[in-house]
Amino acid sequence: MNAFQSLPVVNLQDQVSAEEWQTRVDLAACYRLIAMYGWDDVVFTHVSAKIPGTEHFLINPYGLMFEEMTASNLVKIDLQGNKLSDTPYDINPAGFTIHSAVHEVRHDAGCVLHTHTADGVGVSAQKNGILPISQQSIFVLSSLAYHDYEGVALNDEEKARLQADLGNANNMVLRNHGLMTCGKSVAEAFLTMYTLQRCCEIQVSAQAGGGDLIPIPQQILDGARESMRKVTKGAGANLAWPALLRKLQRVNPGFDQ
Repeated sequence: MNAFQSLPVVNLQDQVSAEEWQTRVDLAACYRLIAMYGWDDVVFTHVSAKIPGTEHFLINPYGLMFEEMTASNLVKIDLQGNKLSDTPYDINPAGFTIHSAVHEVRHDAGCVLHTHTADGVGVSAQKNGILPISQQSIFVLSSLAYHDYEGVALNDEEKARLQADLGNANNMVLRNHGLMTCGKSVAEAFLTMYTLQRCCEIQVSAQAGGGDLIPIPQQILDGARESMRKVTKGAGANLAWPALLRKLQRVNPGFDQ
């Protein structure tokens, strides 16, 4: 029997606020969707979500697969990394460094999502980064930042540099490392990552074709924000999130426990 299967996790729905429970459900769903899309890296990446009205946030129990996440087994911590509820699980120290850095300064970021996908890391290792060659790229480039690699993120001194590099952007390429997105909600951070990930996949595929790439004109890039607003009618990720949750209930139910 897996050691984690032998550690019981009590359902917390009646022990937390309605706002915290909804955040837990959405974040657990996000983890399972990442697994469903193949963006997970065994147990080594992380997503965090801020509990509304607090400076506390939720993150994954270190050692569980993303497909195993539930609303109740997520770990609640403060900005110093202290666990705030009884749990048998630890947290990923590198995950804490990255996510606490963002939550400290980006009070608009309800969720921070970080991945190590092959195409994401591949593009992060390219000197020119994200290229303006796809429809997906115009939305990414409208809110994009870069952060240079400083080794495994365990050094608190890196936080200030990451914060400065991120600024107000919602997409970040962590050079030689991977991708990160921010969103007001879990849904928004996930759909922002979906677009960033697809952008990287398309770029790697286009480069593999070996032909000359056609750059998108600057005037189109300049109008990307307004184009996105019209396409989503102001609803953003909320258009797709309910459908994603319905799909998840069909293929991997139990995240809301």
